[in-house]
Amino acid sequence: MSVSLTVGEVVALPVVQAGEPEVLSARRWDEPLRWVHGSDLPDLSALLQGGELVLTTGAALAKAPRKYLQRLASAGAIGVIVELGTRVTELPGTAASTAEDLDLALVVLHRPIRFVDVTEAVHRRIVAEQYDEVAFDRRVHETFTELSMRRASVAGIVDAAARILDEPVVLEDLSHHAVAVSARAHDTTLRDWERRSRRNPGSGADAEQWATTAVGPRSAEWGRLVVPRPPADPGRATMVLERAAAALALNRMIERDRSGLQQQAQSGLIDDVLRGRITDEREAAARAHALGLRASAHYFPAVVLVERQKRGRDPVARHRRNVALVDTVAHTVNAAGHTGLFTLRGDGEVGAVIALKDPRPAVAHKALTALGDGLRREIDRVDAPRHSVLALAADVSEVTDAIAGLAEAAHVAEVAVSMGEKRPYFRAADTRLRGLLALLRDDLRVQRFAETELKSLLAEDDRSDPSNLTVLRRYLGAAGNKVATAELLHMSRPALYKRLAVIREILGVDLDDSESMTSLHVALLVLDARDRAEGTAG
Repeated sequence: MSVSLTVGEVVALPVVQAGEPEVLSARRWDEPLRWVHGSDLPDLSALLQGGELVLTTGAALAKAPRKYLQRLASAGAIGVIVELGTRVTELPGTAASTAEDLDLALVVLHRPIRFVDVTEAVHRRIVAEQYDEVAFDRRVHETFTELSMRRASVAGIVDAAARILDEPVVLEDLSHHAVAVSARAHDTTLRDWERRSRRNPGSGADAEQWATTAVGPRSAEWGRLVVPRPPADPGRATMVLERAAAALALNRMIERDRSGLQQQAQSGLIDDVLRGRITDEREAAARAHALGLRASAHYFPAVVLVERQKRGRDPVARHRRNVALVDTVAHTVNAAGHTGLFTLRGDGEVGAVIALKDPRPAVAHKALTALGDGLRREIDRVDAPRHSVLALAADVSEVTDAIAGLAEAAHVAEVAVSMGEKRPYFRAADTRLRGLLALLRDDLRVQRFAETELKSLLAEDDRSDPSNLTVLRRYLGAAGNKVATAELLHMSRPALYKRLAVIREILGVDLDDSESMTSLHVALLVLDARDRAEGTAG
């Protein structure tokens, strides 16, 4: 930002225009001047420091124009304004060409004015602008210092820069993905972001005049702050972006052991949609695409849930394990040629909005099968869980709907884990009754029903192999087919008939009655869901 007036701006002041100025040399016309100095001394070299505009009545200039102007040029003056009048009525004809040769501005006034009015107007403007610049600099310094002390988020720092400049501000990573966008940005700001960003700054026909500042230490830069349009004040924009970049670098150091910058941004977008801070599909889609999600006609809400052998008590270790899980899921999806937004929903649970490389329904099943198998392999290698599942909600055409669908996918994942089956992926149709019971397992009435149905069998001291509970589970799972049950248990049919008779006597129900079989099956599913949940929590 310029903190002084130029020669041309001084000449345009009303107080100078009153003197009917005539420009004899327009050299250095747009150069900012440091001060205005009025004097009729023939030699001002000892009084000037450089950058001054001299006001004079012209006696010394008229007497020896080259000598006078040479001394001004040597002292660093920018130009001279001469008032013609009682002492000097006109300048020598060589004055204009000499000023041109010495790179000095030269203006004559044909009517008398008060030089003190000129110096007062100019100095008031210079001092005021310098004070305004100092105040602005202090405001910027205090803002970003406070944000650093409060450990503000990346989004908070970017928003602060945008508010100060009254401009949209974007933080992008080295892949030109917009990882943070100020609230002042419109959905058009991020349109075709990656291509536009790669061209800026540049000199091509498609290049836009952006203000940019690298983020991170020199030779280890990890991002770029951008005002994606010509800023109203380039000087101030550069200064604010540099201060914001320093705050972001400090934030990065503090957050080094936490999830990556892009993952934070993706989680932030998902959270903004779920909490209703973003409701417009165009805005959500623009941010999602700028974060690397491929535009698609089909988005798949997905949840990856792992059932670990034992939940660690160290919260730091658990956090690092979860961060590694998010990274594993994101890497596996991207390595398969798909794109997605990823967020940590809870301990061992990763939510994702996935855009398949080829979203056509005819090939989606094959792609999801390969993705599910790949996720299980990578998670087993990195996390070594007891079990992991990929669960999907119905695919949708809008990003906001896909984010909202994460709740359904989480429910399917929870049920799928309780089922203990290994499939590439699960949908709601794969869970059915188990899904309903998993939702209701904590309901006291459901628990009481299960306990009442199975109380006698659970209370007995059953040391047989297989246990009566196992025999009942297999029998009900085979829909009452005794032949199939005997094969599953590797028992002879007579032995199975005898065991079923014992179970019938203990429970006091007819095991061939369809309603009794349904009630017992439901009770067992409730018991299994409860035991699975308690085992996961332990």
